[in-house]
Amino acid sequence: MSANPSANQSASPTPGFQDCNCLAIRQAARHVTQFYDQLFAPTGLRATQFAILSRLNREGPMTINTLAAALVMDRTTLGRNILPLQRDGFVEIVASLTDRRRRELRLSPAGAAKFRAASECWRVAQTRFDAVYGAERAATLRGLLREVVASEFAAEEQCSTAALSERG
Repeated sequence: MSANPSANQSASPTPGFQDCNCLAIRQAARHVTQFYDQLFAPTGLRATQFAILSRLNREGPMTINTLAAALVMDRTTLGRNILPLQRDGFVEIVASLTDRRRRELRLSPAGAAKFRAASECWRVAQTRFDAVYGAERAATLRGLLREVVASEFAAEEQCSTAALSERG
């Protein structure tokens, strides 16, 4: 077996299921999320909740739709992640200063304190990840993943349901 994991991948022009981009990215995301969640456990936060607090800390109050877009999350999933943060007093829902009819999420003083406390766990996670994966490779990986997020995937051709009905 080769020491280079990419050498073991299929070289055929037609990728097989073992070459599924979605599966590989999701597996890596779950693996990394579990690692960060373990380090955040003493704070009572999960990685996704830390990301919410971090974004609000960095950019200030914003609507749930704006925050969902920034975190590349659907609104419903974001709402489920905000509920415990709101319940625990870390995030507040307030009227916008520019349009009182619009509601915005805002980091509370308790949320800012929680973010500062959890930031140390985040630094430990980042340092460990870089130590295992390599700081330069980690930076390259982040760049590639940002490119993926910025890409526009449009279904130019639809999956044919005829293939499904033929088996049926």
